[in-house]
Amino acid sequence: MSTTTNRETAPRHEGSVDHRLARLLDTPLLAQVVPHLAPETLHQLIRHCGLDACGELVTSATPAQLTSLLDLDLWRHAQPGRDEQFDVNRFGEWLEVLVDTGNSMAARTIAALDTHLVIVGLSRYLRVFDPGTFEPIAQSDDEPIDRHDLMNSETSRDVLEGEVGGYLVRARRTDAWDAIVTLLVTLETEQNDYFHAVMQGCRAVSNSRPEIDGLDDLLMAPEQHLHDVEIERERRRSRHGYATPADARAFLQMARQRRAASAPIAINPIAAAYFRAAQEEADASPEGASAGALASTAHHDPADVPTSIDAVIELLAEAGLMPNRPRALLEAADEDPRATRLPQLKRLMEFVLRQDEATYLTRSRELAFLANTLLAGSSVQSRPFTPQEASDAAACICNLGLECWPATPPDAFLVDHDLAAAFEVGWSVLHKDVSLFVADRLISTLADLDCVDAETRRGLRGLRHELVKQREAGTPWLARDAADVLAMLDMTAWISVLGLLDECPILPEALTAVLERRTTSVSPTAFEFISTTAQIGDIRLFMRMLPGVLSR
Repeated sequence: MSTTTNRETAPRHEGSVDHRLARLLDTPLLAQVVPHLAPETLHQLIRHCGLDACGELVTSATPAQLTSLLDLDLWRHAQPGRDEQFDVNRFGEWLEVLVDTGNSMAARTIAALDTHLVIVGLSRYLRVFDPGTFEPIAQSDDEPIDRHDLMNSETSRDVLEGEVGGYLVRARRTDAWDAIVTLLVTLETEQNDYFHAVMQGCRAVSNSRPEIDGLDDLLMAPEQHLHDVEIERERRRSRHGYATPADARAFLQMARQRRAASAPIAINPIAAAYFRAAQEEADASPEGASAGALASTAHHDPADVPTSIDAVIELLAEAGLMPNRPRALLEAADEDPRATRLPQLKRLMEFVLRQDEATYLTRSRELAFLANTLLAGSSVQSRPFTPQEASDAAACICNLGLECWPATPPDAFLVDHDLAAAFEVGWSVLHKDVSLFVADRLISTLADLDCVDAETRRGLRGLRHELVKQREAGTPWLARDAADVLAMLDMTAWISVLGLLDECPILPEALTAVLERRTTSVSPTAFEFISTTAQIGDIRLFMRMLPGVLSR
């Protein structure tokens, strides 16, 4: 059962995970530990503890870690499965937190970043000019013009502005202004070359004007600069195994169109490109940790701070800030309800682990790719996946694909077959046997449904019309909004239909309650990911019951 819960805000007891995390963030050991952690783990720690509590953590990160961390944290999904957007407010929060750690440290940290990213961020907060631009030109026929009046001729006199390092800096927005000015002053003093590169870049985009001669559709300088930064970010993330939203959407659309499992199965070209990039990145990465990252900790009291990287990793894992290790799915199945819903995947992965650990790790990386693809290119309940939900969904869809394979896969199946093919089969089954099937049955049900209320009849006709249109397009989840009329007839049926029509179909708890004829209250957001053909059978049974449920 997947649900989303907020982190508890109860007081931190000395032995609690939150208390130990807070103590970790305050210890000198942090600078030795951070370079050994994945950027994704650091990002989870920042999200858990808050950016304002993680200033020392950020300044302890290596330049490569910091770049990857900002790639994760400075971009937001405007809509599930859509391209991510640069979060200018978050950029300002980062600058304020960095300056709070110390001016010099903030300057050194910023100077380790790509200048283009810093220019994009700063140019959303300020405009930069050469003061010489505002020097009046003497003309014999002109009245003398005061330089200050000329500087203010473009804007109101109450705007925040000042001169830093020979540049006029004028605020576009006032939040983070003090931190930005402090940072620029320190950069000019301590990182002069970097300072001028950033200021010249900001100056270049500060006076952007639309193109002329029919070229108005071209991007102006600030937007073009942001576009270039987005492209470079996508390249970096592709090298680290992340799917771009466009690639993720394309992969998932191709998977929906897979007819059936057959052998041999050509690997999806997008998946092939991902695995090739991941292998190239692994081959290029230096082995081992950075030299000298772990200094002696003998002077620390073991009762006060973790004394090894393993201890820190265990603490982060206990707090849920690290992805589950691949073995976790295969261990203690009786204690982990997720494992019991994945009988085929568990059986085959256990065999691979016993026979060839290198292949097992490859299959684990494939699961990570599939989870990242769902994160970037799809949605659940019309919202973005959480990382844990994406991981669970990827495993469930693979198990469904393995169950739907033409013949029961032998134990050694995953030694020679990748999980991307199993995922494609499962994803295609979800699309055809859940989303499209439910749309077809609902269209038929609505045609025969009698309703006395005129407004409800109009709503049902509108839903049927929208379903027919979206069914033909192969996107029945786009009719979800029109399905709100079903809530007037039966709330549990409405919740169930929304889950089944979804882009990633799910099995809502409300549907299970209908099948079991439970009368107790159920959570409207609780659900399970579909992982077995038995669940597909439950869905077919529910759709046969739906006309009677809606007619009650």
